[in-house]
Parts: sequence; C-alpha cells; structure tokens
Amino acid sequence: MNRGVGNGVGRGPDTASDRGDGGGAGVRARPPRGRNAAVVLDLLRVAGDEGVSRLELAERAGLTPQGVSKIVARLRAEGLVTDAGRRASTGGKPATVLRLVPGAGAAVGVHLERDALVAVVVDLAGRVVAERRTAVDFAAGVEAVVELVAREVRVLAGGALGGGARAEGAPAAGGLAVTTPVAGAAAEDVPAEAAPAPGTPAGTAPAEAAPAAGAPMGAAQGAAVAAGREVHVSGGGQVEGFPVAVLGVGVALPGPLDHVRGVLHRVTGYPAWDGYPLRDALAARLGLLVVVDKDTNAAALGLALSGGGAESFAYLHLGTGLGAGLVLGGGLHRGARTGAGEFGHQVVLLDGPACECGDRGCLEALCLAAVARGDLDEAARVLGTGAGNLVSLLDIDRVLLGGRTVAAAEDVFVRGVRAAVAARTRREGARTQVGVALAPGGERSVAEGAAQLVLAPLFGRAGGA
Repeated sequence: MNRGVGNGVGRGPDTASDRGDGGGAGVRARPPRGRNAAVVLDLLRVAGDEGVSRLELAERAGLTPQGVSKIVARLRAEGLVTDAGRRASTGGKPATVLRLVPGAGAAVGVHLERDALVAVVVDLAGRVVAERRTAVDFAAGVEAVVELVAREVRVLAGGALGGGARAEGAPAAGGLAVTTPVAGAAAEDVPAEAAPAPGTPAGTAPAEAAPAAGAPMGAAQGAAVAAGREVHVSGGGQVEGFPVAVLGVGVALPGPLDHVRGVLHRVTGYPAWDGYPLRDALAARLGLLVVVDKDTNAAALGLALSGGGAESFAYLHLGTGLGAGLVLGGGLHRGARTGAGEFGHQVVLLDGPACECGDRGCLEALCLAAVARGDLDEAARVLGTGAGNLVSLLDIDRVLLGGRTVAAAEDVFVRGVRAAVAARTRREGARTQVGVALAPGGERSVAEGAAQLVLAPLFGRAGGA
C-alpha cells in the first residue's frame, strides 16, 4: 500500500473481505466493511474538496480499478461519496472525480478538564461545525460532572446537526454554556436526515437519549475501538434525540487512565474519580459509542491525521497539568498499558518540591510553580529541559506545544523550549535541528482530537498501540 496515504496513523487490522450490507435508510454513517474500503475512504478524505478519480484511487491504494469501482458503489449507496465533477479529457472519456461527503457523519469531541469543558462537532472531513464551552467543577462530584458532560453533548450535537435545540443554561456542575456555529460549515454537505423536522419549535430541548431499536451498545463499541478492533455502527448510531449521522463521542481528559477499559486512574485532589468507569457511564446516558483517552493522546492523534505533526513528534500540553502525546514512526504510541506520555512526572530535581502525584522534583511541579509565581521564562526553560530529554530519548523530529498556559504566552514558551532543545541537540552533535512550534488548532485542538478517536477507525486509522 502507498505510504503516501494520509499520515500513516495506525491503520486497523485487515478483515476477511470488503463485502457490504448495501445502502438504505439508517445506514448513512455506517463505517465501510473491510480494510480496502477504509483505505479508499481515507484517500478521499485526504483529497478534500478537489476530489480524486477512480483510477487515481486504484493507483494510490494498490487496488484494481474493478475493485475500487465496487467499493465506490457501496460508499455512494451509503451516502459517504458523491461526484465532484469531471476532469478535461486527454483523449479518452472524461474522468469522473469523486469526493467525500463531509456531512454524511460526524462525531462529538469533548475536552474535559477539572475546571472547564470544550466540546466540538467534527464532520468526516475533520472540520469543526460547532463548538461549546462551559465551566466545570470537579468538586461538585462525579455524577454531577458526568451528567453535565452528557447534557452538553446532547445540546451541542442536536443544535449543530438538527437533532434538537441549542438550549442555553447554567448547569449545576458548571457555568453558562454557549454554542458557537463555526463559519465555513458547508450546508449542502449535511444529510437530509440531519435537518430539523418541519414545525419543530425553536428552543425545544432534545429528549433524554435512550438507545433506539437496533442502536449500538456504546460501551461495548467503545471497548472495541479502544482495542483497535473494527466496529460496524449498525443503523449509524441512531438514538432518540440525535441525528442519524452522529457516530459517537470521544472524551479526552488528563491521565493517567485505562484507554482500553475507559476507566480513570488517579485524578489529583479528587479521589472519587479514581477507578471511575467514565466510558460506560456516558455510554449508558447517551446510548452512543464512547471512547475515552488522555487529552495529550487525543491531540496528538488529531495533529497526525491533519498533517500538523511529522513522522515522529511529541505534543506537550501545559494547562492545569503537564503531559505528552507521542507519535512514533507515524503511529500514536500509548504503550502496552496505555500509560505512555506521563511526561510531567519525570523527576528532574532529586529531593525537589513535592508534587501532587506524591513524588518530589517532578517536571510538572517545577513548571507549574514557576507559572504560579509569574516567572514564565523559567517555566519555559523547565519545559524545554523536559522536551530536550524527550528528544534525546526518542530521537523525534518535532515538538509541538499546546494547552491554555502556553496559549497565554505563546512566544515565551516557543522561544524558551526551542532554545533548550537546540542547545541539547547541538551538544549531542545532531546534524539537523528539531523543530519546536505551537500546535495548530489552538485551545480546541484536544477536543478536535477527541472527535478523531471516533472518526479515525472509519478511515482505518485506529491510532496505534
């Protein structure tokens, strides 16, 4: 297969065939069956609005033209592919150009922090079509926060895709939330099923979500996605209160956590969250596929799929804590126990100040202490020291910075980390410099990546081990 397809982010396992179930109502958002169909769909995603011909698809995917035609026919029947016009003839019949239908499916991505929530709706092309922000208070208790997340997902998905209203309010576990439609969303790409029913009163809140007949079991599917197994969304994830095109919900939050089981581990200062089955709890409330991962992993996956990273890079996130997402050799690296990337808890000062994790002299403790006293240059130097350690250990190509603390002083952190990494690579005799830059996407990059936890498997990009 052509390595130029996408960005090489963890293709899913092969399946026995590319047989499909045909088209029909309620299957618009069903993932294609088989690896080859996923490869074709990914090529269409990468081609964007310009589209690609069947012959080009066959050449890039390493398939026969006949095989591509069968796959395209099925994807077209499922509403995932449409014509994008014809190219001028060079002597033969003008070639039909195909493109992905971005509005044929979407996912909700949620970035959950201890004090804030950012949620987005992302279409199949990776475009954000709406976003929503609200305050969160973990001290309100586990159930209150989880109910807040579920409510925000219902309101956001319903408002953005036509399944309900954009109700405003001040949730018990947070503050006022505002839904923001994102400019540039292509109305013509939204499936007819996603349109509000005629006569639907404005301001009507969506009904409590419950699995409809034949709807997927959200927790079971989330486990399969996390384990890298292929999942077929029967009926497109149709649930009362949601449009048919909602494929699922990705939730990203600080680690450590068990990505495969969707269970949280230590949440510093909030012992009630330790061992909490977040994936299952949300799936039970929403009746949708739910995938849970660390915020840094989600952001790194989103960056890799969008081409914002490199073959091997680290995404360093500095907000209320400090962590890393690692893409190595084109694939997201979670580790055997899904615990990779606990970057902030490397000890860099023996017998240093106490860290909330229980150790002393952790990079996170030193960095956040410098931020707290207003010494951002020192915070950037400390972060750069840790980044230099990572570059030396893993020989990565690039370091990308994100998180609200970085966003508040972008130049300071990029300059400081770049200087520290450059000094380290010069001492080690590196012939090429390691790039240091601000991660694209701004403060919603984690939420966008969380949506890709759901969407990536559709394109055969399960995200790595």
